[in-house]
Amino acid sequence: MIRIITFLSTFLVFAFGSAYADPKKVGFIYIGPPGDHGWTYMHDVGRKYMESQLGDSISTTYIENVPENADAVRSIRKLAETGHDLIFTTSFNYMDQTLEVAKEFPDIKFEHATGYQRLDNVSTYSARFYEGRSVIGHIAGKMTETNTIGYIVSFPIPEVIRGINAFYLAASKVNPDVKIKIIWVYSWYDPGKEADAANTLINQGADIIVQHTDSYAPCQAAEKAGVLAFGQASNQEAFCPNAHMTAIEDIWGPYYAAKAQAVLDGTWKSEDTWQGFKEGMVEMSPYNENLLSADLIAEAKAMEAAIEDGSFHS
Repeated sequence: MIRIITFLSTFLVFAFGSAYADPKKVGFIYIGPPGDHGWTYMHDVGRKYMESQLGDSISTTYIENVPENADAVRSIRKLAETGHDLIFTTSFNYMDQTLEVAKEFPDIKFEHATGYQRLDNVSTYSARFYEGRSVIGHIAGKMTETNTIGYIVSFPIPEVIRGINAFYLAASKVNPDVKIKIIWVYSWYDPGKEADAANTLINQGADIIVQHTDSYAPCQAAEKAGVLAFGQASNQEAFCPNAHMTAIEDIWGPYYAAKAQAVLDGTWKSEDTWQGFKEGMVEMSPYNENLLSADLIAEAKAMEAAIEDGSFHS
């Protein structure tokens, strides 16, 4: 596969080399770099999975580090103007920009992650991340010794607030004395700011760090300080093996493959998708047996199973 790299306002990568005369072109707009090993990394893993499943019937493009402002309109429009048949915009605050461009290109299909507004050519999709937040909340409530948990968050949007609530409800259920200290960093990906927030929380007595931001910097700060942490969006244990208890993983690949296949088949339709443990869009990373007791791991797995079969509602 030949990759031609050009520079727009952000970094643009075209993937070519299809054996088909007219493969469908699928584009992605990323909020951060694929190397964040968090949110954007997992969307890129999903893109690659889609390629592996559909082969030469598609070619893919992504633009990374796209701000959630007028730059997003320009980037999305660039994909539309260059013949993309399906475009995924992978952050909540791309919603208005996605709708704006979609209205200009009614024959192109758009998929917006974590949004709530649809058009005939715009679908929305998200994962039930809060299910995982309930599991890590249960673990945190059992593991904290200071009863203070630090929580680093990005923006006050429904997805983030829902996660905080699910986490706190689960933690306080097993530990009524637990309290959560929150720092809003107003960024999805800023390793320096995320690390500073983690250190501030640790200095305020937090012995567990939770995050809804995209880098592994908080987990590394936790490891350096000798406290515990949860990874975000992907398994980040390799970056902080002595702190990382588990992580909530975002599994996008099967969804991306299915939606691209629907475009190929001519069966794509505008709809809302919201999946979790049951459908496999949310998974837990391996539980760290060096940090968590066998009993607590069993409790976490039982909680996963109960959420999946509907006997427990997080």
